[in-house]
Amino acid sequence: MNIHKNARLTPLGRERIVKQVLSGHAPKAVASAAGVCPRTVRKWVERFKIEGIEGLKDRSSRPRRLYRPTRQAIVEQVEALRRQRWTGQQIAAEVGVSPATVSRILQRLGLNRIASLEPAEPVRRYERQHPGELIHIDIKKLGRFERVGHRITGDRTGQSTRRSSKRGGTGWEFVHVCIDDASRVAFSQIKPDEKTHSAIAFLKAAIAYYKSLGVTVTRVMTDNGGCYISKAFAKACKRLRLKHIRTKPYTPKTNGKAERFIQTALREWAYARAYDTSDQRAEDLPDWLHRYNWHRPHGSLKANTPISRLALTGNNLLRLHI
Repeated sequence: MNIHKNARLTPLGRERIVKQVLSGHAPKAVASAAGVCPRTVRKWVERFKIEGIEGLKDRSSRPRRLYRPTRQAIVEQVEALRRQRWTGQQIAAEVGVSPATVSRILQRLGLNRIASLEPAEPVRRYERQHPGELIHIDIKKLGRFERVGHRITGDRTGQSTRRSSKRGGTGWEFVHVCIDDASRVAFSQIKPDEKTHSAIAFLKAAIAYYKSLGVTVTRVMTDNGGCYISKAFAKACKRLRLKHIRTKPYTPKTNGKAERFIQTALREWAYARAYDTSDQRAEDLPDWLHRYNWHRPHGSLKANTPISRLALTGNNLLRLHI
């Protein structure tokens, strides 16, 4: 419990005055020195004798028994009307009690917010059994820069412009990311845009990367971005013999593994240190991906690395390290 700003005694101060009284000092003298009345000193001494050091701690001032508690029948009626989505004012007028009483009842029942009436949606966690059964693909937009930005220096004056490069600005770059649902092995490339041709090129590169690890991809999940709902992307999936799954609109948690990987990439790669330029940041991406896949313990894999979930042969390992 918080101590109010004008409190004369804290639990430590109460212990001090109790020890002074028990050591032979007069309660009146102790009270005068502490700036409280003698009755307060005697109160804490009695509590200490009965409860020990626990009796000197703060306790709620709420009465143990209410003088005129609200009848249970009224409480049940308030709850029933609330579950019909009645407001506090409507319930008070119907039941015949004050809005303050209704508010206290609803708070005690945990129904003071409308959102509390809806049961929490159960957490749905899924994981494919075999690598390659499903890969998640997404895109993150990052600004290009030619010097250390304000995230590091804190200085926003003269920061790099984000206008189109055709107008002389530094522009944007787009990080296309892919993560395997079962193993969490990730792949990423930086493209100049998020258009269909870039998305298709990245998809082909991702499939080739997983193939080099001995993984055959059969399904791909994306959001409903323009590049992914295009006919050209659908044809590319058909040529690669991939089943294309799209997430439910405005439901990013469906593609949560890709979203989570983007957060990790931003924290551990994109914003991990002060890069001099965005080109330097891009050069560091392959090294970071290698650490992520081969050396970084993954929380959802019981602190194992993503690559540990792939059944790699000795020849594959040798070829990957050459």
